[in-house]
Amino acid sequence: MALKKYKPTTPGLRGMSVSTFEEITRNTPEKSLIASKKRGSGRSNAGRITIRHRGGGSKRYYRLVDFKQTDKNNIEAIVKTVEYDPNRSANIMMVQYKDGEKRYQLAPNGIEINSKIITAEKAKVKTGNRVLIKNIPVGFSIYNVEMYKGKGGQLGRSAGTEIKLVSLEGEKAQIQMPSGEVRLVDKDCYATIGTVGNIDHNNIKIGKAGRMRRMGRRPQVRGKAMNAVDHPHGGGEGSSPIGLKHPKTPWGMPALGFKTRRRHYTDKMIIKDRRRK
Repeated sequence: MALKKYKPTTPGLRGMSVSTFEEITRNTPEKSLIASKKRGSGRSNAGRITIRHRGGGSKRYYRLVDFKQTDKNNIEAIVKTVEYDPNRSANIMMVQYKDGEKRYQLAPNGIEINSKIITAEKAKVKTGNRVLIKNIPVGFSIYNVEMYKGKGGQLGRSAGTEIKLVSLEGEKAQIQMPSGEVRLVDKDCYATIGTVGNIDHNNIKIGKAGRMRRMGRRPQVRGKAMNAVDHPHGGGEGSSPIGLKHPKTPWGMPALGFKTRRRHYTDKMIIKDRRRK
């Protein structure tokens, strides 16, 4: 994937970049693999805003991506198209199985049209093949990794992501996340070989506010620009610093270094924390 930059004829185009979409082979999605998507605008099931600065955006259909693939074990599939998905940073590919069924899957980097892939307990170590972790050689890059056997891929699904298989010694396999965290997963979990495509996604410069609005992101206001009644950082004459206190959220909770993780029972699965050197 390559990026395209524009001539700075307007302030919005200055520094702005977009994808060239060289890998995309089809512009319209498969009708049988899409569903209507209702926008939540950052609201919970009670209708309250739980995520601020969300709303609006271009209307889009949800692509039904198969993260599991295990119900198609030992059935070979052919890659038909590589498509853009507005709901995720990664590109997706449409594959057609020998029985005629079509499905969407995450597209790995370097995948080619008419490539043959397969999901099986043990298969050739090839980009796009999905196999059990215990049958993948140590050191290979994997993505769309299951955390729990049979649940479907949950780890390594965003653009350009790759997870390293570090070790197969012991009862569980060790994998290294892009953050540097090393964690344990069951050897009988499935993973796809390769790296998620669209690797230059992180290098895209949005360039202007209107482009963010089309993504469904509303404006954010700095706390120090508000009144004291609206934010702990607010108030003061002119552009005032937030003071000697620690940064806080609008509701007074610490904003940096404050631990909010509740699932401490999963600590036993983490061998090396991403924050520890």
